[in-house]
Amino acid sequence: MPLLENGRLVADEWVRVADDAPVPDQPAILSLARLRSEDLAGRNAKLGLALDPATQPEEIAALLPRLSLITVTLPKSKDGRAFTQARALREHHGFTGEIRATGHVLPDQWRMLLRCGVSTVEVPEGADPAQWERSRRLVDIAYQPALGAAAPLGLLRRRLETV
Repeated sequence: MPLLENGRLVADEWVRVADDAPVPDQPAILSLARLRSEDLAGRNAKLGLALDPATQPEEIAALLPRLSLITVTLPKSKDGRAFTQARALREHHGFTGEIRATGHVLPDQWRMLLRCGVSTVEVPEGADPAQWERSRRLVDIAYQPALGAAAPLGLLRRRLETV
């Protein structure tokens, strides 16, 4: 699947690796069980983690220095755990790598995902980036503060700055 990054579609250099498959010598996304069970210390290629929606970011804090990418999954559009995971990874654990939203992500959610620290979104084949961009620009206020300096101010900050 293509990725949406900074408003444009980009190719995905990462490979998802099943628990019983060999780890290739390229950027690989592994499960938490596989990361914990294998010694990958001598590996030169980048490592990623497919974070299960039920896993708390505190449970993977020790692994973060080894990771370049973490995928957070939205199993359905009304499941907000990925938003919480992304925000906690950035705010509380200082993760600076790529956070990718996967699963049932809607264009309307893109703006909020960016505010929570998500870097890229896995979109369906044939997705129109213009539709995603229109959805991102549709509502320009937010109720929570953003993690990026380029994001618009939250509603409370707007009120305080006009006083």
